[in-house]
Formats: sequence, C-alpha cells, structure tokens
Amino acid sequence: MARSGEVLVAILRSHLDFAIAREQNWYRIPVDSAQRLLKDRWQPDWLAFYQTKAFGGEAYAINYRCKVKDIQTARRCDLFPNEPMDERSVRLYHKINFEQLAPLPSPIRSQRLRRIVFIPTTMAKLRDATEINDLFDDSPLENKLWAALKGVRIPAERQESVRSRAERYYLDFAIYCARGKLDVETDGDTWHANPERAPLDNLRDNDLQSSGWKVLRFNTLQVREQMAEYCVPKIADTVNELGGMEEGSTMPRRAISRPGESYQMGLFEPRDEGRSPHDHRHR
Repeated sequence: MARSGEVLVAILRSHLDFAIAREQNWYRIPVDSAQRLLKDRWQPDWLAFYQTKAFGGEAYAINYRCKVKDIQTARRCDLFPNEPMDERSVRLYHKINFEQLAPLPSPIRSQRLRRIVFIPTTMAKLRDATEINDLFDDSPLENKLWAALKGVRIPAERQESVRSRAERYYLDFAIYCARGKLDVETDGDTWHANPERAPLDNLRDNDLQSSGWKVLRFNTLQVREQMAEYCVPKIADTVNELGGMEEGSTMPRRAISRPGESYQMGLFEPRDEGRSPHDHRHR
C-alpha cells in the first residue's frame, strides 16, 4: 500500500556526490536533518535524485531513482576517512545503501529552476509526475487545490521557501505574477482548531505582505466543496489583479477560472494584426 515517504527525493549538489551514488551506491543524510525535516515519513524504500545547477543539461531535474537496500548510521569521519578532522567529523549521518541507479523514462523537471530540500512522496506520484510540483504529498487539501490549479493552467510552486525580513517561510502555493506575488494557503480543520495559530498566522501574513506578497487562505470546507465556484475564481481574479501570470520571456498570461474557458484579448496579450479578431488563441 502506498505511503507518503516511500520515495524520498534527495539532492545531488556536486559531481562527487553523483560519483559516490553511481559507483559506490550510497547516499548520506544528516541524522538531525532527517529528524527535523522528514519526521514521521522516514525511512524511504526508494530514492530519487534531484540534480542542481552543477549538472548542466541534467540540472534542476530528477533523472535517476534507486531502490534502498539498508540504512546504517555512521559518523562523517567514517564516511570520509581521508578528510582532515574538524568539528563536522563526528556528525552522525544516515548512510543509505541502494541498488544500481536507474534512469527515469523521462526527467521530472522544475519549471522555475527552483531549489528544494527533500520531498517525501509516493511511487505513484513519481511515476505520474511531469514536473517537480506534482511530487509534493503534504496534505489531501493541497493535492486537491493543486489539481484544480493545473486544470486551469495556473502555474504555482508548492512548498516554496521564501525569506521575509529575518524569517523563512514555506508557502503552500507561490504564484508569481507580473505585478506582484501571491501566496495561497490551505488551512485544515485541525489548523483552525488550534487557538494559538491565529495570531501566528497574522504575524506571518503581515510579514509576507510587507515583503510584497498577497496572501489568500482557504479552509477545508472551501477547498472540498467550493473549489469551482469560489477558490479557483478567487485565485484567478487575484492573479489578474496582479497583472497576470509571469512566464519567463512571454507576455503575462491572464488566469481563467475553469478548464476550457476562453477570454477576450486584452492587456495581457499582444494583438496580431494579421489575425482575425475572432481567432482567439487559448494559452
């Protein structure tokens, strides 16, 4: 039965780490990092590797996976006996031994060339993913909203790490627009049931807004029962108020509220003088 965390998307930052994975078939994670970031979604049965900027044509994508054989605990000095001894040498690591690396049928890429930490996910999500954001498996509410946003082609970055003043926040959904940035949060019932959350959320939202973020929050009822008539239209309207979706070198694109909906050309798209005014392009 699938469980969140059966696959761990881990990071390859250097060619040395890749050589160890390819030739010696092991990977390391600091024990304290696993306890802090993965919590109850440890231990993985599979690893998938996200390669960073150092890897050129394979960068910002998952290209390989492998099946875990066993996990041991070792000090850094045991893993790298040729390194000079320093304060890092006694740090404890999970040494994950695995079978041979296998290439994925197709790379799973990051559309915005983003940095990630770890992503605990399922094998089903790894098989079906077409981009990095498909892999996140933090909550059913977030998965439902993600599917709805994909249905109307609103690109978002899930669990985006941003810094505002002295704080770092992880946003459920970050949407980058031509004239601003939108943070969309899904607050479950257990979240609202905690009376200590409200003032913390208020401080967080105010902090983000002072750094140029607009914040929308949706509760369980809204996500489960009012997605089409409230959540998605509200997000689309806010994106359009912020100038449309920023998509690299192309003109900002206006958000729509439902799959297949068309819209009149306006400030969001350049007019093609050689095209019929009735020939509206779906973007």
